[in-house]
Amino acid sequence: MTLDQLRLFIAVAEREHVTAASQAMNVTQSAVSAAIAALEARYGIKLFHRVGRGISLTDAGRLFLPEARAVVAQAAVAENVLRDISGLKRGTLRAVASQTIAAYWLPRILAAFRQKYPKIEVELAISNTEEAARMVREGEAEVGIVEAVVDDPALAQWPVGKDHLILVQASSLLPAQVDDVWLRKQDWVMREAGSGTRSTLEQYLGARDILTKDLNIGLVLPSNEGVRTAIEAGAGIGALSSLVVAPALRAGTLHAILQIPESRFFYGMRHKERYESPIANALLGMLACIEVSCDTSENQT
Repeated sequence: MTLDQLRLFIAVAEREHVTAASQAMNVTQSAVSAAIAALEARYGIKLFHRVGRGISLTDAGRLFLPEARAVVAQAAVAENVLRDISGLKRGTLRAVASQTIAAYWLPRILAAFRQKYPKIEVELAISNTEEAARMVREGEAEVGIVEAVVDDPALAQWPVGKDHLILVQASSLLPAQVDDVWLRKQDWVMREAGSGTRSTLEQYLGARDILTKDLNIGLVLPSNEGVRTAIEAGAGIGALSSLVVAPALRAGTLHAILQIPESRFFYGMRHKERYESPIANALLGMLACIEVSCDTSENQT
């Protein structure tokens, strides 16, 4: 039983005329007759009385008609759902972003996306870079936006924005020189291993031949806010996104020791082989159109 067979059966039943039904459905009379015959043969039952040139529903046909209409109506609802999804009129996007991006960079973009597509729901999970990559790889999220490149051949990654880290402390008495000896002597507050912030800092220190095992790491915390608050309380120095520390620098609760010179990029991420939904493509298209300048907060949507 196919939807086309049901539609042709309904057309004949409503008109009690094969020719009128074929004209209304824009098919040949033979196609209509074949569809009805196929239904009757499959289930061994007659749906129509054929007396001379007349045609009318049998008792079985009368019982079957409302059920056929219900199936066709439900199929139309299903088709409308697919049309709405493809037309970005409804649907859900499951995305994941690392902490800095989710808290400081992405909200204004999601607000613009919501304004443009008000019926689309975005479910945003927040994880560190490594966990975000796992979620995209395993299909728990269709799109990820993270702070570092992940070594995973299953994932496509590309830059969508940029930022830089700032080394900060609570004291306003800044060092005259930030050399390797001074860095090794300080107490440090750091993000956890696997975070993009930690990875970027380790790359910078590694370029100076400083390993994290050479440092006095007093606290390792799982959030930007935790690191920032601990540094403000005098627990040590640390490196955080310029987006994270900007309010504290303005308020004077933190002071910049130096800006780590290398920009760090934010990366879009999706699975190379999974289906690319129109909703995800719409969000990524919006990201691609942004003039990114996180340092001066000039993101345009």
